[in-house]
Amino acid sequence: MARRSWYVLNWKPMATAKKKISVLVVEDEPALQEMYSTKLLSDGFKVDVASDGIEGIDKAMHLLPDIILLDVLLPKKDGFSVLAELKQNDKTKEIPVIIMSSLGQDYEVKKGKAEGAVAYLIKTEASPSDIVAKVREVLKK
Repeated sequence: MARRSWYVLNWKPMATAKKKISVLVVEDEPALQEMYSTKLLSDGFKVDVASDGIEGIDKAMHLLPDIILLDVLLPKKDGFSVLAELKQNDKTKEIPVIIMSSLGQDYEVKKGKAEGAVAYLIKTEASPSDIVAKVREVLKK
């Protein structure tokens, strides 16, 4: 029998790095993209950004993020249409979506939740820290 090295016999895999939670931010306003991305990155998330509804759907389908932050008023395809399309697709239907919008009428909130959003945040009422807290809360469920 061949003599084996102590290192081979006692080899243990190194601890793997914890996978970062991936967030797709679908927002057309550059200043808000930057603000949300900066906060999420500083809190340890992996962040990708889409600037319109079509790009948001494309990135969601290819990246399969852990969660999506979705604006409603977007160029090319509005957020409600994006949400409906994501929830109808087998690849993306289980990804939680948080709507972040300046539209806060009761019927808009109800529409977002009826389409499958797990939460609806009003941008003017939610700080970046509030958004991070909501992301963490949703992903714990």
